[in-house]
Amino acid sequence: MKLRSLAPRAAWLACCLMLPLAIAQDEPGESEGERINGIPADLLDDPHLREELAVNEFTAPSISKLFDTLQFLMPLPLIETELKLPERMPMDRADLAMELGFLIADGFLIVQAEQLEKVEDLATKLTRYGKALGAGDRVNRHAASLLDSAKNKDVPQLKKELTSTQRDVEAELVILRDADLAHLISLGGWIRALQVATVAVDNQFSAERARKVMREDIADYYTESVAGLEPRISERPNYLAIRDLLAGLRREMVIDEGAEPNPEEMKEIREQAAKLVELALQRKQ
Repeated sequence: MKLRSLAPRAAWLACCLMLPLAIAQDEPGESEGERINGIPADLLDDPHLREELAVNEFTAPSISKLFDTLQFLMPLPLIETELKLPERMPMDRADLAMELGFLIADGFLIVQAEQLEKVEDLATKLTRYGKALGAGDRVNRHAASLLDSAKNKDVPQLKKELTSTQRDVEAELVILRDADLAHLISLGGWIRALQVATVAVDNQFSAERARKVMREDIADYYTESVAGLEPRISERPNYLAIRDLLAGLRREMVIDEGAEPNPEEMKEIREQAAKLVELALQRKQ
């Protein structure tokens, strides 16, 4: 799964990644079971670039796509799952990437819940993390647009800017040849989305709502993604534990033919999601 050299058309791909990406443009006929280069097809957010992006090592699921499901799981338990990061930023770049994924995900939560008064603080944090990862100029532009869109209560534009923030940071990582960080940003976004989704479904259970969460294909993808990280990251104790938890989640999320998800299964998945959050936010000592 992991390539150690940049794809021949990396320069072209970098330009493509710099383009503003539209959200919610699913191609007709896609199913959750379809995969492109190992990624569930419904998690790639620009159908016009998929063919090119799917052949390089930097492609990662879109956090915006991960959050599409949450509109079906309202009300969202924002107070119960409030994200609290230390004021001091991490020194390790892997930790920065993971936490940036959490922050971008939190942006979608804020927008989904229409808590636009929180956008200013989010924009400040995104700017700090983007600068630390070497993508400060790009993130600054999106942060300014986030503030303007919040003032105008322009929810679609807020979502677009958050999506573009992830992709523009990835564009810098293409130049720096650091695919691992691109995958960690996406992983952080998914773990945060999973945490909120499992709490929402556990608090107000139905089999239909549970099916939105039980995506074994996504858990399977991230299991392999973590395994493919370079050893300095993948062999850290918390990442070894994350990989084991993801493998277990993948099994727990399989719904047998003719069966329905049940509340006990969802409680277990909720507990595992909480453990994933704890492990993902453990910083390198």
